[in-house]
Amino acid sequence: MGIINLINDLLWTYILVALLLGCAVWFTLRTRFVQFRMIKEMVRLLGDSGGKGDAKEKHISSFQAFAISIASRVGTGNLAGVATAIAVGGPGAVFWMWVIALLGASSSFVESTLAQLYKIKGKDSFIGGPAYYMRKGLKQPWMGALFAVLITITFGFAFNSVQSNTLCAAFEGAFGFDHAVVGGIITALTLTIIFGGVQRIAKVSSIIVPIMALGYIALALIIVLLNIKELPGVLALIVGHAFGWEQALGGGVGMALMQGIKRGLFSNEAGMGSAPNVAATAHVSHPVKQGLIQTLGVFTDTLIICTCTAFIILFSGAPLDGSTNGVQLTQHALTNEIGPLGAIFVAVALFFFAFSSILGNYYYGEANVRYLTHRKWVLNIYRILVGGMVMFGAVATLDLAWSLADVTMGLMALCNLIAISLLGKYAFRLLEDYRAQKSAGIKDPVFTKNRLKEVEKDIECW
Repeated sequence: MGIINLINDLLWTYILVALLLGCAVWFTLRTRFVQFRMIKEMVRLLGDSGGKGDAKEKHISSFQAFAISIASRVGTGNLAGVATAIAVGGPGAVFWMWVIALLGASSSFVESTLAQLYKIKGKDSFIGGPAYYMRKGLKQPWMGALFAVLITITFGFAFNSVQSNTLCAAFEGAFGFDHAVVGGIITALTLTIIFGGVQRIAKVSSIIVPIMALGYIALALIIVLLNIKELPGVLALIVGHAFGWEQALGGGVGMALMQGIKRGLFSNEAGMGSAPNVAATAHVSHPVKQGLIQTLGVFTDTLIICTCTAFIILFSGAPLDGSTNGVQLTQHALTNEIGPLGAIFVAVALFFFAFSSILGNYYYGEANVRYLTHRKWVLNIYRILVGGMVMFGAVATLDLAWSLADVTMGLMALCNLIAISLLGKYAFRLLEDYRAQKSAGIKDPVFTKNRLKEVEKDIECW
């Protein structure tokens, strides 16, 4: 734990906060605020069926790709991560979560557009992601291999142990269930689905994600309406703790900033290099389409669902002194608002949130195992190890699970941010091409690789 904490402090106190915010601001300016200008187009594209292909071919639709990425984003970060950020960094952490989502959405646009540009044809669907654009775009296969190893460890192992740990804690708080029993059930369900491949994951995610997200948002809106008179005070509390003199003198602003960005990134994954792996699988007529859809995913995750959790906690008067942390703080808050059913609701909601995240996380690892090797036995070993880490997370301590996830997430994000900073110019060019076609009256812009002459030879699927 000492070594892990030392690495975390170095990464998150100095390097990543500056790099994440720097890239987010740069991409926002260079795309001329694409995340705000094109919100209407993002929503419209959710119903897009993709490009015209062979009817016999299996394709992942825009919405299914969106659902898998949201399945990974919407998980324990929304219920437990937000609670941890508030408990450790104070209410001001919520403000910095909003900032990193609003600015970082542009990073998500760039990385997902690049993933579409450099994707390749797989057996059942397209495949791609940062490892592929590092190899084909940057001409740095070693960097692609390093990223593939980091994301496989981060999502397949570290993040899935966090999801499992939090889920078991929620069921213990609501029903008193033993961690090992719940972990065993989740492990069995996980292995059953992941051995079915990406098509099965896409189908399960496209059903679970809309139901779980809408149900949680509906409950949060009811709580906000019941406490509407307190809303101005809660907003003032969030902003005050983000910038207040008292917090600044006590070092609270720095802690709020670090926790907000760290937990915000864990939740929405903007710039981390995870969502591009599933963005690449979508069958669309222009790379920018999936870039825009994944940008919408960041907003859905942080500005809506994380904010719901923050308001529930801050309205409830639950203790923020560290005596309760993680998902049990969210359960405590909801119990204060709606009675004993609150803890049960969080446990049930978290079952869907965390389980869908485990499936989405697994797929990110699978895509990168396939990048490293095409041997089927290696993939099967990876699947079994994922099941093992889900079980490990069920019985591990909360601090160890989160700290390990923070280290691997930080190293992965560092690798990806360097790559998209160097390749971002192609995403900007693609955005200009898309907007030019829309301005010319073309309702459904189409991209062909001869539109980017200087990288034409590196592009396979366009």
